[in-house]
Amino acid sequence: MNSTSSASVRVISNRLLVPFRWGWKQLRRINLTTWIFISMLVGILIGWLAPGFGVSLQPFSNVFLYMIQCLVVPLIFSTLTVGISGHGDDVAKIGRLALKSIVYFEILSVLALGLGMLMGNILKPGQGVSLSSVSASDRSQASNGTTMTWETELYSIVPKSVFEAASKNEVLQIVFCAIVFSIAIIKAPTHVKQPMITFLSSLSELMFIVTKMVMNLAPFGIGASLAYTIGKNGIGILATLGKLLGCFYLSLILFILVVLVPSIILTRIPFKGFVRCTWRPTLIGFSTASSEAVLPMAMENLQAFGVPKSIAAFVMPVGYSFNLAGTTLYLALASIFAVQADGIDMPLSQQMAMMFTLMLTSKGVAAVPRASLVILAATLKNYNLPLEAVAVIMGIDALMDMGRTAINIVGNCLATVILAKWENDFGRETEEDRITMGEELEAGYEDKQSHLKEISISH
Repeated sequence: MNSTSSASVRVISNRLLVPFRWGWKQLRRINLTTWIFISMLVGILIGWLAPGFGVSLQPFSNVFLYMIQCLVVPLIFSTLTVGISGHGDDVAKIGRLALKSIVYFEILSVLALGLGMLMGNILKPGQGVSLSSVSASDRSQASNGTTMTWETELYSIVPKSVFEAASKNEVLQIVFCAIVFSIAIIKAPTHVKQPMITFLSSLSELMFIVTKMVMNLAPFGIGASLAYTIGKNGIGILATLGKLLGCFYLSLILFILVVLVPSIILTRIPFKGFVRCTWRPTLIGFSTASSEAVLPMAMENLQAFGVPKSIAAFVMPVGYSFNLAGTTLYLALASIFAVQADGIDMPLSQQMAMMFTLMLTSKGVAAVPRASLVILAATLKNYNLPLEAVAVIMGIDALMDMGRTAINIVGNCLATVILAKWENDFGRETEEDRITMGEELEAGYEDKQSHLKEISISH
């Protein structure tokens, strides 16, 4: 009787669990990208409907970003070192790639600054904005850290300590150390260089595996980040500075259509393949406002797209310091906004001089929090413009940071592919992998046929 009743209970419990098992099975079928979209929607709703709770979720967003940031230094150092030293003794090729990269980055920066200045003068987002309501604390915060000279720019390249640069995630300084270390490896004898290259190659592969593990937590970090942003700023801030925000995102769309898309067409890059390669890293970068959060994924996707590891490992980290199209466009538009908000009629020649200053000062500070605001404040101070404009922009800077981060990511990915095309290396590594795999399969098939033939002869 007891056994019969227990069996009945098990049958009933199994039937009751059927819907839950079916639901769990369906949830497991949802891919990471879909979960990211779901988390973005949930985060926006939480920030709008329960702003207090949304603000309290900031630690979850920060923890996710910390997990990503702790991967950046070992990943960049290992991949960049292996990428450069993997060229063998061809130092000239490294120099040629570096020169092409810098030239391309500067051309893109000039186009971004020009478009930002043009849109600012046409749409005039600063007209009608009052700077008198800015509080004293906001003015003080806006004026902090505004001293920027060529000396500080030079110091931002060469670190006092490798460990200090690593602890602060100074990307440009890590790149400098990796380049010097790579040149030393190239010059070293074979018995010295080979173990180090093997170790760094293994480290690079392991860091990509760890990155995949961390990325499974992306929906939680992204949802918490959006909930905090909307919860803290609210919907009202969009109405106050909606014209500047709309002008900025319209400028980003025009930059994509006028600069990035023609670049893809002219260099004959497969458009659909490039979109598939970049849209997930761009989405994560947009929602977290962090370029570092997607560097490992972007590099891995680019390699799968056909970019050799040596080029991806060199161009992407360097681009994180020198190829900031979204940031430079933002700085150009924000500086024109400050001019208009102060009621100044600045001549075009002076505006162009200010754009040139921004082009020089915007390099090498991608990993610094609020770096764009520091650069903007320094530029406004140099041209005797009101720092109160920075305090006003700070209210929507988090929302603008999302857009400029996304464009920075797309621009760096496109630059990496274009430079691989210029070096005639795009798709070659992938094709070599396919040929190698085909040869291995063919060899395995021949071995199997030979083995079967031996068995038939023996019988």
